[in-house]
Amino acid sequence: MSEATPTPAGGRRGRPDAELRYPADPAARRHLALALDLDDLDAARHLAGRLQPWFAVAKVGLELFGAAGPDAVRVLRDAGFDVFVDLKLHDIPTTVGRAATALGKLGAAYATVHTAGGAAMVAAAADGMARGAAAAGMPPPCVVGVTVLTSDPEAGVDLLRRRAELAAASGCGGLVCAAADLAVTRAAAPGLRTVVPGIRPAGAARDDQARVATPHAAVAAGADLLVVGRAVTAAADPEAAAAAVAAEVAAGFG
Repeated sequence: MSEATPTPAGGRRGRPDAELRYPADPAARRHLALALDLDDLDAARHLAGRLQPWFAVAKVGLELFGAAGPDAVRVLRDAGFDVFVDLKLHDIPTTVGRAATALGKLGAAYATVHTAGGAAMVAAAADGMARGAAAAGMPPPCVVGVTVLTSDPEAGVDLLRRRAELAAASGCGGLVCAAADLAVTRAAAPGLRTVVPGIRPAGAARDDQARVATPHAAVAAGADLLVVGRAVTAAADPEAAAAAVAAEVAAGFG
């Protein structure tokens, strides 16, 4: 079966019959972010186009941003995605603020900062993102505070609570945490959007993730946005894998 080049925003992308073979639930799609952990922008754009029927958000991490820079954000925005820039900013406040201002001009919908950097640094990131977006005439991104990486085998309750409270007090609109951490972080920072990586369908390999959850378990725990990468992108049939994840998410929110 031939694979089509992505079409302009609003049109059909990927395999011509993709939406007919795997009808996607629009509500589920809004809760799914595709992690494009690739070092080639053309390959990332092509893969994103194939999987766009099931993902409204495309995540640009260190690998793709290091390879393609701001072009990665622009290309995916032009393709119709909300773009999640996941660079986990962590440096002195002045440096983070300036970097965040530059990122804010790109039109990303989400951007991460690591809460381990402290309140002044996180606030600098939030302020910088807002300034950059305003200068470019863009809506400000949701600044998402990273609490504890899902590759860490443990996340202490006190640490999670402190970092969630810090994110809320410093201008973040969301939090990144494992599904198992949501009871703590949602209580400590109610109202913040919760972003959960480490999503693995039942029976899938954990890879380097220590604290994983199935799509259904993450939704049941209160996740707002599920980040899915290798479980779909490395699958033998990425479209079928994406459809299965989306169906599980739709059932959870149904």
